[in-house]
Amino acid sequence: MKFMSPKIHGLIDYVVVVFLLASPTFFGFTGPVAIFTYALGAVHLLLTVFTNYPLGIVKVIPVGLHATVEVLVGIALIVLAYTLFKDNAEGSKLYYVIFGTVVLLTWLVTDYVGASHPRADL
Repeated sequence: MKFMSPKIHGLIDYVVVVFLLASPTFFGFTGPVAIFTYALGAVHLLLTVFTNYPLGIVKVIPVGLHATVEVLVGIALIVLAYTLFKDNAEGSKLYYVIFGTVVLLTWLVTDYVGASHPRADL
């Protein structure tokens, strides 16, 4: 069921950027995990700013591509949690399993087609 509008999705995207950029400090991530989390936040900010949806600023990335990137990133984060971050004592495995799952759930409930609808700003 796709009940999340593109505008709400955009709002969530900006909140996610803040969350990612604050996470290393809040959760005590250091070294490669912190760098990865900051980089993910920066890339997510770029994706959000450049997406052609109501809260995008530059609007050059098609919404369909945004959706594809999100589903691939969600899957990749869960895989990374069980491979790259599996032995990390900072709790990054659980963090990335949960974060990847939330990304996939957000992708699942977003009406990306609604971005081209005349009332997509609701």
